[in-house]
Amino acid sequence: MRAAAYAVLPASVLVVLAGLLVAVPPSAAGEAGDADPPPRPGAIRGFDRPARGFAPAGTVLRRAAPARVGLDPGPVDAFLRRLPHWTDPASGAEYLFPGATALLAHDGAVVARRASGDAVRYTARGELPPRRRVPARTGTVYDVASLTKLFTSIVALQQVDAGRLRLEAPVARYLPAFAARGKGGITVRQLLTHTSGLPAEPRPPLWTVDGGQRARRHSILRTRPFARPGAAYRYSDINMISLQLVLERVTGRPLDALVRRGITGPLRLHDTAYRPPAARRARIAATSVKTRPARGLLRGSVHDDNAWAMGGVAGHAGIFSTVDDLAVLAQTLLNGGTYRGRRILAPSAVTLLGRNYTSRFPGDAHGLGFELDQTWYMGALSSPRTLGHTGFTGTSLVIDPVSRSFAILLTNRVHPRDESPSTNPARRALARALARSIPVRAPGGGPSWFAGPPDGLRLGGREAGDRSGFPETDSTLTTGPLRLPPAHRGARPHGRRGPLRVRYDAFVDLDRTDRFGMEYSTDGGRTWRAVPGTARSGYHGRRWQRVRARLPAGPYPAGLRLRWRYTTTGVSGGRGVNLAGVRVTDATRVLFDGDCPGTRPAAHGWRPLPPPWPPAYASGLAPGGAALGCPRGTPPGAAHRPRRGPAPSRL
Repeated sequence: MRAAAYAVLPASVLVVLAGLLVAVPPSAAGEAGDADPPPRPGAIRGFDRPARGFAPAGTVLRRAAPARVGLDPGPVDAFLRRLPHWTDPASGAEYLFPGATALLAHDGAVVARRASGDAVRYTARGELPPRRRVPARTGTVYDVASLTKLFTSIVALQQVDAGRLRLEAPVARYLPAFAARGKGGITVRQLLTHTSGLPAEPRPPLWTVDGGQRARRHSILRTRPFARPGAAYRYSDINMISLQLVLERVTGRPLDALVRRGITGPLRLHDTAYRPPAARRARIAATSVKTRPARGLLRGSVHDDNAWAMGGVAGHAGIFSTVDDLAVLAQTLLNGGTYRGRRILAPSAVTLLGRNYTSRFPGDAHGLGFELDQTWYMGALSSPRTLGHTGFTGTSLVIDPVSRSFAILLTNRVHPRDESPSTNPARRALARALARSIPVRAPGGGPSWFAGPPDGLRLGGREAGDRSGFPETDSTLTTGPLRLPPAHRGARPHGRRGPLRVRYDAFVDLDRTDRFGMEYSTDGGRTWRAVPGTARSGYHGRRWQRVRARLPAGPYPAGLRLRWRYTTTGVSGGRGVNLAGVRVTDATRVLFDGDCPGTRPAAHGWRPLPPPWPPAYASGLAPGGAALGCPRGTPPGAAHRPRRGPAPSRL
């Protein structure tokens, strides 16, 4: 609720204030052990209120409908309705993968958990009839591909905590043979951050190397770097395979045992493992039909051929898991390394996972094993503190400490062949659904407007930092003509006392290539000029900004029009723009107040958001109504004088 300093409080507001003084009795639902208590008005942390530090260490995941925890169910429901289209070949261009399972959580509440499509739809001979297919379920086990790198990284930080490993130590200190071919200066940290200078994949592929495991490991140690350590960023499987060899050397244990002992065992992740047992095969989603090497239909055997050549256990790939197990891992990291009283990492180690070590390589922000701030799949949950990873099989994990949320998407997009559509549109849509369900409240709780990126479903690929070739769209919010009042006695010519002043509040969370700003027109909207000082782009800390600008005093024979223009593409990753509290004044009058009745602007690509006004809900009053200080019956664009009283707040 936005109030001018000169307003007189109406009786309805006094009722609201009185309602706040009434004790709210505990609900029966809150006393029941199984049900979620209804959210207290205003208790939900908004997207515009960034969290600091870790979640409470005692946070344990629970299931709850979005509305029960103060979220807007609309964006989440819209995503869940679209999921079946992405798994249906009859959807044409919307088809992305045979089967998928998705999970969304916020502040410890799992608000969506849904599966669609088929875990097994094909054999080596072709497509199965519907009755013989295996449907994807919420408990389906997926080959998570490169999400394995996160487990390897956590094990590495555990060894750092234990004093067996140092991040800045040369890898050759632990593996002397690694120093071959100029690799003696590569550090453990550079393996974790992909700045070692090592190539992306083993050449020749490990499955072509004769001589068994010993020869294949020796092939990794003999890899020749393409750049000196720290000089370049290149995402590399060899980094994580090399790290695996280090971990096994310093601990004397194989990597799968380290993962089991340090992560999956303490956290009770019963469905997460390398080389899942045959008894679990009925729950596993199939991946590719491999012809080279000739492995046939893969179901329970790792998809990555290099990991397969290493016996199914590798630092870069090989783990199978479910959305539920990955959710526990994500919440563990949000909690600072602990879950249900079982700690797997010190808080300081979790902080290192999310620290950007690659700021000298713009667009490739990377922590220790975790990617950071990658809008191409993190979407609207992206921020400098957001961490996650993707997997080639169509998997992704996005953890947003700023909103204490995470989004998990597991698919079998490589079933039955690797050549398939990009999963990135679904990844971004999942993150966007959660981000938009978390409320953004205008300062003071008044009404606001929102515009966000278009769908971009058909646009895939790794588009970070490059939107060339993707069509731009403009969303505009335009006022009617603001006709200035006639001159009064003692005023300077044209009846003005200096420039017009514009003030508004903006919540801007955009891709760095998007643009937002205010423009004005003096010829009925035929031409528009940008207002200096109002241009915004990129990430702004998820906080509202008070924007102030000045316009020439006039005169404006054809009237003055203002508009707010937001330019974006279908591959943009930001949440969008919220606009509130627009006010235009001269020295003596309010010429336009966006909170007053009759001032509704013309919207293209924007939608109005009613004020949530939790205090009004608490007192039983319906939300909405005129802002305080708006005169009754004020026509659109008409000016009104402030009432006598205290001086107005700064404009």
